[in-house]
Amino acid sequence: QVQLVESGGGLVQPGGSLRLSCAASGSIFSINTMGWYRQAPGKQRELVATMTRGGSANYADSVKGRFTISRDNRKNTLYLQMNSLKPEDTAVYYCNADSVRYYSGSLLYTGIDYWGQGTQVTVSS
Repeated sequence: QVQLVESGGGLVQPGGSLRLSCAASGSIFSINTMGWYRQAPGKQRELVATMTRGGSANYADSVKGRFTISRDNRKNTLYLQMNSLKPEDTAVYYCNADSVRYYSGSLLYTGIDYWGQGTQVTVSS
């Protein structure tokens, strides 16, 4: 089975920085696009940033110029560097992998739409 585990959330003052990590585990052969999403209380989950396996990044307008997404394909790990944080960035941040090729025994399978459990980011003075 494939699992995604986020880490790095916490409480930070406005203007501060945090770095989130998402580690994918399992008998993984490759991961296609990975991304960060967030959900604030009373709001729908929204896209923050995504990155293809080849390194092409896409950002929500609200985080452009402040957040940077990156990934290490050898470690199956996704990162989100968040700078100049604002109170409106407060949310639970989720990691997503849209499709994952993984081994089960000697057979290669493709699974879709994996999510982590989320990590809380709170921006407050």
